[in-house]
Amino acid sequence: MGVYGNGVASGSAGGGDERRLAWVYLSRVVEGPCAALSSLIESVGVVEAARAVRECVLPEALRGPTELRRGIDRAEQDLAHIDRLGGRVVTPDDDEWPAWRMLGLRQLDPSQDEAAAVPLVLWVRGPRSLRECTEKAVAVVGARCSTGYGNHVTGEIAGELAVRGWTVVSGAAFGIDGMAHRAALAVGGTTVAVLACGPDRPYPVQHDRLLAEIADTGAVVTEYPPGTSARKHYFLARNRLIAALADGVVVVEAGARSGARNTVKWSRRLGRPALAVPGPVTSAASVGCHRMIREGEAFLVTSADEVLDEAGPLRLSLPGVVPPNPEDNLSGDEARIYAALPTVGSRLPRSIADGSGLPLPATRATLCALELAGLVACDENGWYRTAQPKGGGA
Repeated sequence: MGVYGNGVASGSAGGGDERRLAWVYLSRVVEGPCAALSSLIESVGVVEAARAVRECVLPEALRGPTELRRGIDRAEQDLAHIDRLGGRVVTPDDDEWPAWRMLGLRQLDPSQDEAAAVPLVLWVRGPRSLRECTEKAVAVVGARCSTGYGNHVTGEIAGELAVRGWTVVSGAAFGIDGMAHRAALAVGGTTVAVLACGPDRPYPVQHDRLLAEIADTGAVVTEYPPGTSARKHYFLARNRLIAALADGVVVVEAGARSGARNTVKWSRRLGRPALAVPGPVTSAASVGCHRMIREGEAFLVTSADEVLDEAGPLRLSLPGVVPPNPEDNLSGDEARIYAALPTVGSRLPRSIADGSGLPLPATRATLCALELAGLVACDENGWYRTAQPKGGGA
């Protein structure tokens, strides 16, 4: 079993237990997000779910998605393959699993989008713990056919974010994605590339060396097993992971039909800020950014400072000092959720959602953000404020 930096251990065929083999088998059976399979795993456990798939003892919703590949069990070979690549498979059983990042996906309604599901596993190449390197992360995406202006702005924003200790997440595509990765690498920062193909299939192939550099110091991540070729709908599913692994999404240049807008959609559904950089009003490469800003889909940003104003941690007072009125330090969804909580007692998420006017998934995601900031907590009765209300005594 290989060992990576920060104590990350790789999975291998020799050390794979029954649960790991079951996760890997199911990963190849569905190749991508499958809400029905995730639901089955939650109900009966991964080992029993794998048995049910092999024997086709399944609800109707799963027979179609598993029919083509349920007879293919290459779990041990896949684990050996990723081990030879110097990578590993990360499952929800592992400490490295970015559980906090996946929480938002768990709360989405798959009936609205079949890709709205947590990945079964993540195939990872790189020395950094995926959970640790995405604790502070911003996604930077944009046009494949970027301009000199777009590359310059991307280099400044992504480079500055990386210098400040933020991980830059992107999709390793031509144009803005590639520039974002290179800018982070150039300043010795951490960057994560999320692929829409197997971990052994660099895509685009011209970025083989770039992906190798990312894997040397950061992480190359995919939910698709070794040998999987890139397909159009895989990119749309990949975009949800880019959004999920970051605190916000920044779009630098996007055409009228840019795929970056799909990533923004996922960011908004996950309750995270979507940000767009304006360009020259005459530039076709910035039409999508201007439209997102005009239609309220994204906030306008022009620098790393402005990105962190929106996507960074909540600004609170000095450690150990509770502000007289916590609402003064909140804005947007956080302020609405906090205001919907009673000053005394608890409320359940549904009641908070009704009181704030926000959808239930956004309410749950925002409550978790407020919990991380130390402003709210939950018990068996619901969510409650932990910060002292205005005018309270010491």
